[in-house]
Amino acid sequence: MIEKIPTQTGTREQLMSDLKTVIHDAENWLRNGGQLTGDELKAAKAKFEETLVNAKASIIEFEETVVERTKEAARATDEYVKENPWKSVGLGAAIGVVVGMLIARK
Repeated sequence: MIEKIPTQTGTREQLMSDLKTVIHDAENWLRNGGQLTGDELKAAKAKFEETLVNAKASIIEFEETVVERTKEAARATDEYVKENPWKSVGLGAAIGVVVGMLIARK
Protein backbone atom coordinates (compact mmCIF):
# COMPACT_ATOMS: atom_id res chain seq x y z
CA MET A 1 0.00 0.00 0.00
CA ILE A 2 1.19 3.52 -0.77
CA GLU A 3 2.03 5.53 2.34
CA LYS A 4 1.29 9.22 2.69
CA ILE A 5 4.59 11.05 2.95
CA PRO A 6 4.53 13.90 5.50
CA THR A 7 5.39 17.36 4.26
CA GLN A 8 8.45 19.16 5.54
CA THR A 9 7.03 22.68 5.78
CA GLY A 10 9.15 23.48 8.82
CA THR A 11 12.34 22.85 6.88
CA ARG A 12 11.12 24.85 3.90
CA GLU A 13 10.03 27.74 6.11
CA GLN A 14 13.39 27.74 7.90
CA LEU A 15 15.19 27.74 4.56
CA MET A 16 13.14 30.67 3.29
CA SER A 17 13.73 32.56 6.55
CA ASP A 18 17.49 31.96 6.33
CA LEU A 19 17.61 33.08 2.71
CA LYS A 20 15.65 36.26 3.49
CA THR A 21 18.07 36.98 6.33
CA VAL A 22 21.07 36.46 4.03
CA ILE A 23 19.57 38.83 1.46
CA HIS A 24 18.74 41.43 4.12
CA ASP A 25 22.26 41.21 5.62
CA ALA A 26 23.85 41.44 2.17
CA GLU A 27 21.80 44.55 1.37
CA ASN A 28 22.84 46.12 4.68
CA TRP A 29 26.45 45.16 4.06
CA LEU A 30 26.40 46.80 0.62
CA ARG A 31 24.52 49.86 1.82
CA ASN A 32 26.54 50.53 5.00
CA GLY A 33 29.79 48.65 4.42
CA GLY A 34 31.72 51.74 3.43
CA GLN A 35 30.75 53.52 6.64
CA LEU A 36 31.77 50.72 9.01
CA THR A 37 35.20 50.73 10.58
CA GLY A 38 37.27 48.46 12.80
CA ASP A 39 35.21 46.43 15.24
CA GLU A 40 31.90 47.34 13.57
CA LEU A 41 33.16 45.97 10.26
CA LYS A 42 34.41 42.77 11.90
CA ALA A 43 31.10 42.28 13.74
CA ALA A 44 29.05 42.87 10.58
CA LYS A 45 31.25 40.49 8.62
CA ALA A 46 30.98 37.81 11.33
CA LYS A 47 27.19 38.18 11.45
CA PHE A 48 26.93 37.92 7.66
CA GLU A 49 29.18 34.86 7.57
CA GLU A 50 27.15 33.17 10.33
CA THR A 51 23.91 33.86 8.47
CA LEU A 52 25.43 32.47 5.28
CA VAL A 53 26.57 29.30 7.07
CA ASN A 54 23.07 28.83 8.53
CA ALA A 55 21.49 29.30 5.09
CA LYS A 56 23.86 26.74 3.56
CA ALA A 57 23.02 24.26 6.32
CA SER A 58 19.29 24.81 5.72
CA ILE A 59 19.74 24.22 1.99
CA ILE A 60 21.62 20.98 2.65
CA GLU A 61 18.94 19.83 5.10
CA PHE A 62 16.18 20.69 2.63
CA GLU A 63 18.01 18.85 -0.16
CA GLU A 64 18.37 15.75 2.03
CA THR A 65 14.66 15.88 2.86
CA VAL A 66 13.70 16.15 -0.81
CA VAL A 67 15.99 13.28 -1.77
CA GLU A 68 14.58 11.07 1.00
CA ARG A 69 10.99 11.88 0.03
CA THR A 70 11.79 11.11 -3.62
CA LYS A 71 13.32 7.77 -2.64
CA GLU A 72 10.23 6.94 -0.55
CA ALA A 73 7.95 7.79 -3.48
CA ALA A 74 10.05 5.62 -5.80
CA ARG A 75 9.88 2.73 -3.33
CA ALA A 76 6.10 3.10 -3.02
CA THR A 77 5.73 3.20 -6.81
CA ASP A 78 7.94 0.15 -7.22
CA GLU A 79 5.92 -1.72 -4.61
CA TYR A 80 2.64 -0.78 -6.29
CA VAL A 81 3.89 -1.91 -9.71
CA LYS A 82 5.06 -5.24 -8.27
CA GLU A 83 1.70 -5.79 -6.54
CA ASN A 84 -0.41 -4.67 -9.53
CA PRO A 85 1.54 -5.39 -12.73
CA TRP A 86 -1.46 -5.49 -15.09
CA LYS A 87 -2.92 -2.27 -13.74
CA SER A 88 0.48 -0.66 -14.24
CA VAL A 89 0.71 -1.92 -17.83
CA GLY A 90 -2.81 -0.69 -18.55
CA LEU A 91 -2.08 2.72 -17.03
CA GLY A 92 1.15 3.00 -19.04
CA ALA A 93 -0.70 2.08 -22.23
CA ALA A 94 -3.45 4.61 -21.53
CA ILE A 95 -0.91 7.36 -20.91
CA GLY A 96 0.87 6.37 -24.13
CA VAL A 97 -2.38 6.63 -26.12
CA VAL A 98 -3.15 10.07 -24.66
CA VAL A 99 0.37 11.35 -25.37
CA GLY A 100 0.20 9.90 -28.90
CA MET A 101 -3.11 11.66 -29.53
CA LEU A 102 -1.71 14.96 -28.27
CA ILE A 103 1.34 14.64 -30.50
CA ALA A 104 -0.80 13.73 -33.52
CA ARG A 105 -2.96 16.84 -33.00
CA LYS A 106 -0.03 19.15 -33.53
